[in-house]
Amino acid sequence: MTRNSEGWLSHPASIRPTVLILGGFLTAPPMYRPLVRRLKDRGAAGVMVASVWTPDWLLAGARGIGPICTRSAKALRAAVRLSAELSEGAPLLVIGHSAGGITARLLTSEEPVQGRRFGAARWIGAIVTLGTPHRLAGGAGIGSRIRDVAAARADALVPGAFFAPEIGYLTVTSRAIRGDPNGIGRERVAHLLYRSVIGRAAMPGTEGDGLVPVVAAGLDGARQIVLDDAAHGVGGGTWYGSADAVDLWWPIALETWRAALERRADAAQAAGRTTAAPTQDHRLV
Repeated sequence: MTRNSEGWLSHPASIRPTVLILGGFLTAPPMYRPLVRRLKDRGAAGVMVASVWTPDWLLAGARGIGPICTRSAKALRAAVRLSAELSEGAPLLVIGHSAGGITARLLTSEEPVQGRRFGAARWIGAIVTLGTPHRLAGGAGIGSRIRDVAAARADALVPGAFFAPEIGYLTVTSRAIRGDPNGIGRERVAHLLYRSVIGRAAMPGTEGDGLVPVVAAGLDGARQIVLDDAAHGVGGGTWYGSADAVDLWWPIALETWRAALERRADAAQAAGRTTAAPTQDHRLV
């Protein structure tokens, strides 16, 4: 990849971000169109959605997370080119919804993921995850599937906020629905889903977004926001990408991203460099 001039280094506090959205398990890019519009309305210079579709996720159980990471890396390359046009080459602000947040972490790994080395840390300024199940333990069903396919690999290769502070990490979760085996319909369903994610730790009264409990959405070393009424899925009511929810987490996402850029700019100035990146020269393949 050709490296473009990083003019943002002289004014990281005022640059507008180029955003890459990595969709969640079983989603498709058109589902994120309203979120794309809302981020642009709130100051994003440009927004792209990775071309990962529902069939790709269905195949991941058999093929592993590698093909999804490869598609996501292709989108990241395109977003880097867009940043050169719109954000003076500033590192991207990556938003991962649900399992897409795990994909975002895997893209930063220096070690191969199913034979492909991505090493994309230098091109990412922040990773913001929406309802991502970073902590999966004891669950069955969807929880064990995501753990086996992606989360365990991310924890092994890039545990916690691995590249902080050069990359800012923000996790967004929600306590909209309390799981209760004896409650109303959605509370009973939430209880079953929470148990599929964290097993017996999902006691009656466990809070979450209807799929991922709050306790599963944290990432060691990352800042966390807990919303009151955002559901996990795209569409069908208030979710992480709804206008009211975006108004709560987007300003903090920007703050997290800019803090990482300022850290890189300070390091580059101290070293007398004209570029700022993590310690090693990562290559996105």
